[in-house]
Amino acid sequence: MPKLVLYGLDLSPPVRACLLTFRALDLPFEYKNVNLLAAEHLSEEFLKKNPQHTVPLLDDDGTFIWDSHAICSYLVDKYGKSDALYPKDLVKRALLQQRLYFDASILFPSLRNISLPFFFKKETQVPQEKIDNVREGYEHLEKFIGDNLYVTGNSLTIADFCCAATMSSLVAVLDVDAVKYPKMHAWLDRLAKLPYYHEANTVGAEKYVNIIKNAFTIV
Repeated sequence: MPKLVLYGLDLSPPVRACLLTFRALDLPFEYKNVNLLAAEHLSEEFLKKNPQHTVPLLDDDGTFIWDSHAICSYLVDKYGKSDALYPKDLVKRALLQQRLYFDASILFPSLRNISLPFFFKKETQVPQEKIDNVREGYEHLEKFIGDNLYVTGNSLTIADFCCAATMSSLVAVLDVDAVKYPKMHAWLDRLAKLPYYHEANTVGAEKYVNIIKNAFTIV
């Protein structure tokens, strides 16, 4: 098997989504930490690999892939022993991709719009409208899960990894109340019981939450 290298930072939800996928597939890989605050992602060496200078970045024997959704789907397609985490069935895959696009266009941007000004501009005041955007994402995801075990039905997929990695950081700004969001709360509890979940996601998510949970005010 070619050598797989993942560049990332465990504070990053997209990086943690990839870590969850690696662990679920039981794939050996090397992890290289990238210090974004020290601008390591802007180095000439990194930019040659990823001109968009983002993490996660996957190096598969000289093939470079970035964006967590692309990486997770690629790993399952190429190295998965089955297609369970990323079904080849067109209807199932279309639904799964919708959830990935939901994470990419709704959930993660609502987090990024709060965290980037905090980490890079030291802004500690968050407009209420940004919290409202987070809440809107919660309401959609609660409906998506419905009476199912996971976000696309009753089977675990990479969509769960991607959405859960983001959600486990969003709780820093808006709790997943068990009364208001019972489906989502139960889903997160279910994922937390996966044997690899704590190492791959919880550790980094808790670091993120501890940094910003009490560091900002809503205006």
